[in-house]
Amino acid sequence: MHILIIGAAGMVGRKLTEKLVADGHLGGKEISRFTLADVVAPDAPKGFTGPVDALTIDLSAPEASQTLIANRPDVIFHLAAIVSGEAEADFDKGYRINFDGTRYLFDTIRLENAKSGYKPRVVFTSSIAVFGAPFPDKIGDEFFETPLTSYGTQKAIGELLLADYSRRGFFDGIGIRLPTICIRPGKPNKAASGFFSNILREPLVGQEAVLPVSPDVRHWFASPRSAVGFLVHAGTLNLDKVGPRRTLNMPGLSATVGEEIEALRQVAGDKAVKLIRHEKDETIDRIVAGWARDFDTSRALSLGFKAETSFDQIIRAHVEDELGGKIGG
Repeated sequence: MHILIIGAAGMVGRKLTEKLVADGHLGGKEISRFTLADVVAPDAPKGFTGPVDALTIDLSAPEASQTLIANRPDVIFHLAAIVSGEAEADFDKGYRINFDGTRYLFDTIRLENAKSGYKPRVVFTSSIAVFGAPFPDKIGDEFFETPLTSYGTQKAIGELLLADYSRRGFFDGIGIRLPTICIRPGKPNKAASGFFSNILREPLVGQEAVLPVSPDVRHWFASPRSAVGFLVHAGTLNLDKVGPRRTLNMPGLSATVGEEIEALRQVAGDKAVKLIRHEKDETIDRIVAGWARDFDTSRALSLGFKAETSFDQIIRAHVEDELGGKIGG
């Protein structure tokens, strides 16, 4: 099996690659080749002895998709995106990457399908940002999409394209709406949701962090470990069970910022909590106010997707995976 990961240099892309290399197979089929692509050069995976094509590529260039599918990958994980805060700040860039890049990829597969019958599995990472307020208490898969950000709009367009191209038989597509992934390792990015990770990640290593919203803000979370699990499961799931509604809300945990902080206190103590400084940011506060807070994910759960059920579990997964089990700077 040949695996293509677009966005392979990002946090989730790196972790997905590591997981697939460690497993050695996907859905019982041996992985024989990787193509890893991003706007910066992805690292070749350690421990994999088969061929690896590590490509520095801009998905928004029309010819890029032809390069990506030249060797006919069997499963394509489409993770590449301009994140929410940056897509809102730079309208043209957001649409160029998140919309045009996705359309070019899907259309290149369509044309190859017409020539040779090529029909890969495409796993598209969408977002809960496709939904906009006002919200019911819990959002189900059938709730209508009225995004309140450019990023959410771009992801909603991608979902519609995925469903239509799958319906037409051009590829076998499934979309997964990721919760906010927390705790993200590494340095802060330009996502408006980044502070959800920052206020935990930095204090866990003895550094200060800024909280730009009220502790009463409620949101929907899953760990990087769960995100990788969603992707792997989506890559192997029998899509006859999914039907025409090809994008699903992924399981997660609904929690307030205050509950996040209390979980940090339970795991790392008062000393860590005191490193959080509250400085309200009106732009971030406005963006986050339009995001969904809780979901009914019974459909995804019935199809075998799994996530954490407490914030303690999310924090401890980060400590195990990123800090070697140790807390403190």
